[in-house]
Amino acid sequence: MPVSNRLASVRRLVIKIGSALLVDEQTGHVRRQWLESVAEDIARVRARGTEVVVVSSGSVALGRRRLKLPAGVLRLEEKQAAAAVGQVGLAHAYQEVLGKHDITAAQVLLTPGDTENRRRYLNARNTLDTLLKLGAVPVINENDTVATQELRYGDNDRLGARVAMCAGADALILFSDIDGLYTADPKVDPSARLIAEVPELTPQIRAMAGEAQPGVGTGGMVTKLMAAQIAMGAGCAMAIAPGKHLNPLLHMEQGGPCTWFLAETTPQSARKQWILGSMSPAGTLIVDDGAARALRSGRSLLPAGVVAVEGAFQRGDTVLVRDRSGALLGKGLAAYGADAARTIIGHQSAEIETLLGYRGREELIHRDDLVID
Repeated sequence: MPVSNRLASVRRLVIKIGSALLVDEQTGHVRRQWLESVAEDIARVRARGTEVVVVSSGSVALGRRRLKLPAGVLRLEEKQAAAAVGQVGLAHAYQEVLGKHDITAAQVLLTPGDTENRRRYLNARNTLDTLLKLGAVPVINENDTVATQELRYGDNDRLGARVAMCAGADALILFSDIDGLYTADPKVDPSARLIAEVPELTPQIRAMAGEAQPGVGTGGMVTKLMAAQIAMGAGCAMAIAPGKHLNPLLHMEQGGPCTWFLAETTPQSARKQWILGSMSPAGTLIVDDGAARALRSGRSLLPAGVVAVEGAFQRGDTVLVRDRSGALLGKGLAAYGADAARTIIGHQSAEIETLLGYRGREELIHRDDLVID
């Protein structure tokens, strides 16, 4: 499928931008003209109905110059200080360039636990969903100011893949200073050829990865293939594409070089397969006949249709759903813990805030988090 057609059908797109593209290595400043062209790309694809999330490197590279830190590897505390300073400028730059297109930028800082712990994962996913529904463009970076060396993504390629998985994105584009995956290092082997599509991460494909090159960025082809594995497993196609041109997304759509890693399933199917097979249930929800019929027709599980709660589960835990006779209907992720669920079952969703003292989700299990047998 041509790149233009592939991107035209994308419902939710994650774009990862590397430091080497965003920050001028000589001056330590944002490459403003380039970033403005990226904002033009974002505005253009949003106009045709594609939701966009940006995963952006650059805070450390910006902050180290402003703090006049020396060249070379930074100590952890220096890197955290640089990130704290640079993140302000980075967020401001995105706010300005997107604002010219009447697009609201939203800053989101994540740590690995935010996409690996089930409850924090749900919080992150719900925040991203809400921002996108409200028309904002989330701009995401790793929270380097609090992350330790032992608990980090280590590069924004893998962060981009985790965000794509969390957001249920159809496609992830890693814009970089390279054209894509080659059969060998093109700087060393002039016969190396660009691979346009990768349907599967075979040992031969993995062997083509090289080491990270020195410079502003931290990710090499090895980390990009790790990102591809995460994205493809989540039903999200991923592309590695050059970002050095102005309007890099438009350049890609017009036939510029890139490598696509293809997903065999959709984000929704991959997520439901994960729910079905990866976790043990922590409790059970018993539903009435009306709710059972609604679930079989593809609806969410509302509190009003639940007649009993069994077990001691927390928000984000996996629970079984059974009918009054005990027959298994399905399995899903609970939007409320067991105690809160017992308080709201049998009531209308509009009553949740009065019953619990806060306004949570309208569903006990959203249909996207539910697998029906």
